[in-house]
Amino acid sequence: MGALVNYQTDKGVAVLTLNDPPVNAYSYEMLKELDACILEARFDNDVHAIVITGHGDKFFSAGANINMLREADSTFKYYFCLHANETVARLEQTPKLVVAAINGHCVGGGLEIALACDLRIARAGDFQLGLPEVGLGVLPGTGGTQRLARLVGKSRAIELMVEGAKMSSDRAIELGVVNKVWTADSTDDFLRQVIDYAKGFCPPNGAALAVGRIKRAVQSGLEMGLEQGLAFERELQAELFASADAKEGLAAYGQHRKPVFKGR
Repeated sequence: MGALVNYQTDKGVAVLTLNDPPVNAYSYEMLKELDACILEARFDNDVHAIVITGHGDKFFSAGANINMLREADSTFKYYFCLHANETVARLEQTPKLVVAAINGHCVGGGLEIALACDLRIARAGDFQLGLPEVGLGVLPGTGGTQRLARLVGKSRAIELMVEGAKMSSDRAIELGVVNKVWTADSTDDFLRQVIDYAKGFCPPNGAALAVGRIKRAVQSGLEMGLEQGLAFERELQAELFASADAKEGLAAYGQHRKPVFKGR
């Protein structure tokens, strides 16, 4: 799609790679490309899951480009943060599973991008994760204060952010910041493992429509009251019952065979 975000597909999985060595820090230009890639994957009926990773073997992303922000005026900074929030929110609102393949250090805005993904898988190694923005006299402004608190609880999130603490992947999985930590011989091997995992949620083996609606029920439903969330859940379930995949799943169960899903 562009020079700063590479886009490719692999049997139902769209792979988005942040590509600005050495630390894959994001600029306004990178976010525009990331936004375009997310929309490309959203509208592609042959894409059922999205994987986001960083170029190279040391950094997923170090967050926003500090040199760019240092030179920008206050108006640009405000709209830059607004656009960053809008871009990563697309990940949450797209009814396709989004997996962050954290292949290296993932700090600041890099972790904020990962927090907007549905699942986070980190490569085992001497890599750090954290939201250290307080050391610059600012706060995590791409959703970090909100998403981290929803993930680990208010008190723990405040502790991590006011201390500017960085954590290992083992500590991150202990706190629930990442879902899995996988050992791999190389970055390419790690990415292949994550892509293969994401393929498990794609047709013909995975019920991609159901996966996407489960995501929508959780992402949107948790921001509602319980009664409204249950009503939203019922509407999504009715939509799924009308799908070809649900008909296939129920038929396969009755026939004692493995279902063949089509994502329709």
